[in-house]
Amino acid sequence: MWNGDELDLDAYLARIGYTGELAPDLGTLYAVHRAHTAAIPFESLDVLLGRPIALDVKSLENKLVRSSRGGYCYEHNSLLAAALQRIGFEVAGRGARNRTRGDAVMPVTHAALVVTVGGEPYLADCGFGANGLLEPLPLHAGAEAAQGRWRFALAEEAEGVLVLRSRRDGEEWRDLYAFSPQRLYPVDFGVMNHYSSTHPASFFTGRLTAMRPGAEERVAVVQNELVRFRPEGTDERHSVTPDELLGLLDREFGIRLPVRDAEQLLCTYRSED
Repeated sequence: MWNGDELDLDAYLARIGYTGELAPDLGTLYAVHRAHTAAIPFESLDVLLGRPIALDVKSLENKLVRSSRGGYCYEHNSLLAAALQRIGFEVAGRGARNRTRGDAVMPVTHAALVVTVGGEPYLADCGFGANGLLEPLPLHAGAEAAQGRWRFALAEEAEGVLVLRSRRDGEEWRDLYAFSPQRLYPVDFGVMNHYSSTHPASFFTGRLTAMRPGAEERVAVVQNELVRFRPEGTDERHSVTPDELLGLLDREFGIRLPVRDAEQLLCTYRSED
């Protein structure tokens, strides 16, 4: 289903720096998830540049693996799904509503995965940006885990909806996203991807976004602001000028654009600033 047979698994593993065992067990699942999240940044630069976002395995491999770029949720989790399927895991998709943007009901536009190991399901998601999981989480209400200095938990609401939540030191639980038990397929990710990459109401159209989660610090650039999120709540915020942007993308996220792409990005960034 996820066309894992088309993936150059060795190239993917080299990209994420993984050299451990390759068995469809919990140890491998957790280790691959951690390595992927640490190595490949969350970013939506191609959406800002008005370019189509392709989700076929070879396009994902060329962009996120061979070109050392990042992507947003559909790209990250489609690539992760292909790799996990190739290793031998059972993988299914889920669609979620983002709850980090106020009280308005958001459309189902976030893509996540459910990976089954030994008959037990786990939420796997390398594509929720600075707020996201570092490791999978057991898929049942009440599951809770420390990941670095952040905590994550799953709560259940009506109609079997599960809510992923996170908490920092001294703060209340905060909803990240909510999702139903309905299984989604790559074709569903394609429809959601089209909305997120083209619709004027999408968070990503017309807005520069690059993020990276971490155990001790989480970093995000949204348009012209850099934020360093810390578990004790002492966040730092700095404005980003066009002259600083390319160096910042390289230093913080490992994103190095070809000259033509960099020039187009700076032109777009200045016009939107």
